[in-house]
Amino acid sequence: MARIKKEFKLPRPVETEKGYEWLPVVRVGRVVPFGYRQCEEDKDILLPIREELELLERAKEFLKRYSYREVANWLSTQSGRPISHVGLMTRVQSEHKRKKEFANYSYLAKRYKEAADKAKRIEESFLGRRKIDTESTGNS
Repeated sequence: MARIKKEFKLPRPVETEKGYEWLPVVRVGRVVPFGYRQCEEDKDILLPIREELELLERAKEFLKRYSYREVANWLSTQSGRPISHVGLMTRVQSEHKRKKEFANYSYLAKRYKEAADKAKRIEESFLGRRKIDTESTGNS
């Protein structure tokens, strides 16, 4: 039986002049992630909570100096919504993994494009020689 991977992938916020514009997402699992709330009309849509998401962005900066447990406690106190240190760590690590995957895909796409361009140039030059060779042998 095929196993469905239920991984929550947050969209990247759109940066505007006023800051970030957070986008609604489709619910994948049973847990509503920190920074989102369930839509009243459609239970499969999660609406962003701007204040919590901005606090989460600040919390990521604090992780450079403090432990996950300390930052999770600060985040829970500031937002009024509980988040465990394990939940915070999972969220940060999944975002980091997604950014790394995007960088890898971008790098590979660039390399494949370069390789395709080189292959096209080689093929065109190779086919060009064949035409010249066949023309010269046809005249002899």
